[in-house]
Amino acid sequence: MTLALIVFLPFLTAILPPLARPAGRSLCAFAAGVGPIASLVLALNHLDTVLSGGLVQQSWSWIPGLGMDLAFRLDGLSMMFVILILGIGLLVILYARYYLSAKENNGRFYALLLIFMGAMLGIVTADNLLMLIVFWEATSISSFLLIGFWSHKTDARKGARMALAITGGGGLALMAAVLLMGHVVGSYALGDVLAAGDQIRAHALYPLILVLFLLGVFTKSAQFPFHFWLPHAMAAPTPVSAYLHSATMVKAGIFLLARFYPALSGTELWFYIVTFTGATTLLVGAYIALFKHDIKALLAYSTISHLGLITFLFGLDTRLATVAAVFHIINHAIFKASLFMAAGIIDHETGTRDMRQINGLWRFMPHTTFLALVAASSMAGVPLLNGFLSKEMFFAETLESDLLGGFSWTLPVIATLAGVFSVAYSIRFAHDVFFNGRPNNLPKYPPHEPPRYMKIPVEILAALCLVVGVLPAWSIGPILASAAASTLGGALPDYSLAIVHGFNLPLLMSATALSGGLVVYLMRHKLFAIHDSWPEIDEKVIFDNAVRTLAGWSGRAIRLLENGSLQRYNLLLLLSVLAVGLTALWPMDFSSLWARDLAPVDPGTAVGAGILIVTSILTAAIHRRRLFALVALGTAGLMVALGFARFSAPDLAMTQLSVEVVTVVLLMLALFFLPQSSPAETPLLHRARDLAIAAASGIGMTFLTWTILTQPYSTIADFFLEQSVPAGGGTNVVNVILVDFRGFDTLGEITVLAIAALGVFAMLDGLKIRAPSRDYTGHRWSSDPFPIMLQQLSRPLLPMALLVAIFVLFRGHQLPGGGFIAGLITAVALILQYVANGVNWTQERMPVAYRPVIATGLTLAVGTGVGSWFFGAPFLTSWHGYVHIPLLGKTELATAMVFDIGVYLTVVGATLLILAKLGRLSTIDETGQEVS
Repeated sequence: MTLALIVFLPFLTAILPPLARPAGRSLCAFAAGVGPIASLVLALNHLDTVLSGGLVQQSWSWIPGLGMDLAFRLDGLSMMFVILILGIGLLVILYARYYLSAKENNGRFYALLLIFMGAMLGIVTADNLLMLIVFWEATSISSFLLIGFWSHKTDARKGARMALAITGGGGLALMAAVLLMGHVVGSYALGDVLAAGDQIRAHALYPLILVLFLLGVFTKSAQFPFHFWLPHAMAAPTPVSAYLHSATMVKAGIFLLARFYPALSGTELWFYIVTFTGATTLLVGAYIALFKHDIKALLAYSTISHLGLITFLFGLDTRLATVAAVFHIINHAIFKASLFMAAGIIDHETGTRDMRQINGLWRFMPHTTFLALVAASSMAGVPLLNGFLSKEMFFAETLESDLLGGFSWTLPVIATLAGVFSVAYSIRFAHDVFFNGRPNNLPKYPPHEPPRYMKIPVEILAALCLVVGVLPAWSIGPILASAAASTLGGALPDYSLAIVHGFNLPLLMSATALSGGLVVYLMRHKLFAIHDSWPEIDEKVIFDNAVRTLAGWSGRAIRLLENGSLQRYNLLLLLSVLAVGLTALWPMDFSSLWARDLAPVDPGTAVGAGILIVTSILTAAIHRRRLFALVALGTAGLMVALGFARFSAPDLAMTQLSVEVVTVVLLMLALFFLPQSSPAETPLLHRARDLAIAAASGIGMTFLTWTILTQPYSTIADFFLEQSVPAGGGTNVVNVILVDFRGFDTLGEITVLAIAALGVFAMLDGLKIRAPSRDYTGHRWSSDPFPIMLQQLSRPLLPMALLVAIFVLFRGHQLPGGGFIAGLITAVALILQYVANGVNWTQERMPVAYRPVIATGLTLAVGTGVGSWFFGAPFLTSWHGYVHIPLLGKTELATAMVFDIGVYLTVVGATLLILAKLGRLSTIDETGQEVS
């Protein structure tokens, strides 16, 4: 349970900041930190186990048939990411307390941040690939909301949409890759997939799996050519940038490269795609960063470059390169989070992020200057700082690769060139912002140091840059070794975390990068002139044009298929079904269709079938006279109910009868506001066409039914009949199937019902229509809308009907009945009160809000399913047993009853919510008289 709590505590405590917001920003921030602190403490309890090479796993069966379990694992790699996510997350919470103004919705901000944090924790600890996808998509949604937090700004809205479009598209590709991996391996358990690397690489689907997987990785981690979304996401508040775009979200793709390294690496395809994508991203990001005037834009492109560096290392596909990649993940998160926070402080105190205005800040903000210089120096790879160590390892590994043969020299050249630009943009950030003269027309002047506690997160991160750089083996060595071992899936190679390894080629490359970067910065004016002479490429314009083009194509396709005619939609649907059915049935051997003797037809069944046929045809024939068509339709529904009863399906008969009553009443209410008849608008030729298609569909369904009934078949009914009592504890097999064997289906159905009811509520909310005062013949409606005889009959029927509903509910597990039928009976009884006495009279005596009833029902149903996890059983597994109750004696109890009560409440709430909204649709008739 510990691992699940680590993940879900941020989700569970996300409600606290909005509740604490009225008490002030400090308490709001404190409330936001409660969950992450508790999760961090729980995670650190397993630190010794993980550092010693152990693996902590916990799982709960959820949907075994799909291979979907709620499973978590904590190894070295996930522990490293958990510490980064929670540690930097807590620093961001403290920082945001002083960054956000009192006018901001701090509670909403912290709630979204905690939801994102929980989703990231879910990704890095997931031990089931399907659960990983769920958390992956949760990060896309929550990051969209965080990036667009300042929704009043156009850039924030556009940046959020762009990020969601790119990362969401990559998520779909990743989902396809995961499904294919599960198909190849035969399991979605992460351990099984990682152990099946040879099997995956040898499979014919490996190239497709790898490409789809890398699309998900590259879009999330802003790799070229998908890098452009990250700079536009900088419209988010700086705490979001410091968290999502340095330590967490963009690292999610990098995490997947590390996590699936044992399963997917080791091929030339991996080397070429991952290495060249990483190298291109490394160079493009480093080059563009130099020419950006906005501090956050510079840091955004430098982030892209460093993510490319890590991807480059994974692509080199050596054990030492993998260790270096893991090391740089840690280092980059530390110095980049501190740089973003420093940028936020500068923006907060000067009112701008334009480096052409911000100069000479060391005079006004010496403390912030020192902290930012430490972080920028680490980013540049200056010795005695953490960034230098992992860059040295990076340079060394580019020298070792020989997979390009005679062109292998290009890899260290690319690495050194990128290092030159990295130093150049780091120097530009440090010199232009903190030195280089005096401030130029700042919106806020003079700037000053931020509040004391706003600098603490930056101080901690800057101190880590120094500590890791000077004492790497002591400070970061154990967690690095554990994370790298988990990534490699085996023994670690020999490597050293010494500060200096003597004079060698990697050191020479570092020196070249440092000196070359200084030269490039000194030549920056000439380089700016050359860069400005080139045509500008605005990725946002390209993206917006692409979206508009796709929207145009989509619009044309929709207009081609969707013209607003239900007749046309039904036509296309039926033609498609006929085509598919004919294609599937054509190869069949039809000789067996007449081999079986027909069962005799008794007169009662024949009469019922005849009435059903006649009323169905009559409904279609008189559909323009809506009231009569509804009566015919109701008669057909009644005959269906009698048919179920005739063929020994009492549960279905009761359900059909109840549904028919509710449906007819709701349709009557809707028809009240519509014309009583409609003119014939369809040409004769079209009607002939429709008749032919309807006849073909009917013949096709008859033929299909005949085919099924005359073919040999096997049934699973025997399994349910045998297991209903011992496994489900009920003799009513239908109800046991609904609440136990197929409980997940029922949960989905009542969820859809609830969503439909809320949709009707939202659609009709605020809508007012004048009630018609005359029927279609022109006669006025009765002046007494609620006849006294109907009122007097309806009132005593209510308690009787409710007693029947409760009786049917509680006996449903053993005899015909159950929550769905009981809910419909209750709804019918209450509908009768509305019809007989009016909306106002009924709601005055029954002031119930139906949306909470729906929510309560769904909560009970879901809670019943979740409760089974605490006993190590799959989701929605029911328990039954016999207990002795005083006065009642030995009584059977089953958890399925709680689930059935949830179904009951949802059905009642959804039905009456629709009814009440339709009843309130009009309170004034055409003459202006109030009606109720």
